[in-house]
Amino acid sequence: MEKKNSNEKKQYATGLVLSGGGARGFAHIGALKALEESGIKPDIISGVSAGAIIGVLYADGYSVNEIIEIFSSIKFGDFAEITVPRSGFFKMEGFRKFLKKILRAERFEDLQCPLMITATDLDHGKSISFNRGPIIDIVCASCCIPVIFNPIKIDNIHYVDGGVFRNFPVKPIRHLCNTIIGINVNPLVTNEYKQTIINIAERAYSFMFKSNSFEDIKLCDILVQTNETTQYNIFDINSLNEIVDFGYKDTIAILQSLKIPIK
Repeated sequence: MEKKNSNEKKQYATGLVLSGGGARGFAHIGALKALEESGIKPDIISGVSAGAIIGVLYADGYSVNEIIEIFSSIKFGDFAEITVPRSGFFKMEGFRKFLKKILRAERFEDLQCPLMITATDLDHGKSISFNRGPIIDIVCASCCIPVIFNPIKIDNIHYVDGGVFRNFPVKPIRHLCNTIIGINVNPLVTNEYKQTIINIAERAYSFMFKSNSFEDIKLCDILVQTNETTQYNIFDINSLNEIVDFGYKDTIAILQSLKIPIK
């Protein structure tokens, strides 16, 4: 396999990139399990949306099994509170409370593993990656699907889902790492869909997220794409175990086929 990196020693040996994808992001948990069993531990993590959630928990020191346990008893209603539609149908107060309760670290600087989280600056139309400061608002912003959720205001700027511009945030850490492992749970697969408002909106967002991932995919040294996860919609949090299993199996298969030592 052709390597994308040079012989120059970078700040980090191994970077792990976790894409967005809603409930499909549970596949990241399985991928982390597979990497651990192969003796691979990331030196830095870059995540967006669902990848930001799994990434921050892992960077905060939670084990794979602990992350699975955290999400085993959670429903969508625990995260989102319906509101009078103005800038979104739901508020993220439930999700904010969840993060405040579960996270040990309050700032990026306090995490056990360096973390980069990508969100979209809605006011100025650009992608922003954060690696410093308070964590919770930034994770909420990275997960804030436009129209579904109210935008998150940080320092007088409105932010929404980082996947709008970059649903697979490899570029923010590419220059920092000798090797990049990318887990893309939202690959370009055109499944059948229902003619409902939710399914049409989800499909439109999905195409947007997939199309802006092409360039970042090319920047990976090792790429795992979980094609099976596209059968689940982005709110299907009841399929946790099945999605985790797909992430695990697909990552093991890629690692075994490549036989590339990471460190």
